[in-house]
Amino acid sequence: MQQPIQHIIRNNTFWLSQERCMYWEEQQSLVLSDLHFGKTGHFRKSGIGVPQSLFKEDLQRLFSLIQFFKPRQLIIVGDMFHSHENKEMDLFKRWRNDISSVGIQLIKGNHDILASDFYQSAGISVIPSSMEMEGFSFVHDPYLTINGELKTVAYSFSGHIHPGIHIRTGSRQSMSFPCYYFGEKYAILPAFSRFTGYVNIKPKTADSVYAIVNQSLLQVQ
Repeated sequence: MQQPIQHIIRNNTFWLSQERCMYWEEQQSLVLSDLHFGKTGHFRKSGIGVPQSLFKEDLQRLFSLIQFFKPRQLIIVGDMFHSHENKEMDLFKRWRNDISSVGIQLIKGNHDILASDFYQSAGISVIPSSMEMEGFSFVHDPYLTINGELKTVAYSFSGHIHPGIHIRTGSRQSMSFPCYYFGEKYAILPAFSRFTGYVNIKPKTADSVYAIVNQSLLQVQ
């Protein structure tokens, strides 16, 4: 694993990983978004031959990150799960038992539609809209911050749009990659799941952007 990159926001230290999550040092918390667990099972149920290995790889990546950072909790800013319960949830529950000492705070996303008793049985605390902690807020949809609907002066973390960045790779060539975006008042995290697309953003000059390129993290702005 590449050494995480340090990013400071309001005197707090966040360690950015090329594995699409960040560690909040002061709160011993792993922060991530858009895991979409169960998405491959949802596609297979619809007759689309997506291998379950993609889901298992995401679970293993997250387990490895928990072993590396040793957080006391996960803060998930939405879309931890993709849709209704399917057979992959049985695998998730067994995985969850292996990290039962780690708390999970889920800020509910538009795809988090499982029954309440599932979250309770899995030891997941569900926050309906947004959560504030130590001068920071966590909300799934960044447009609630951008449009001023989220009434807060806290710096906000969100996900939802699966941000990407367009990078020139030659005089006439360019490519897009998933990225972390940090603006003046809010950040947008990359989708943790690799089984997702992404939308290119247009950062301002003062913004910070870290692209995930070939499993490495590169600051491009």
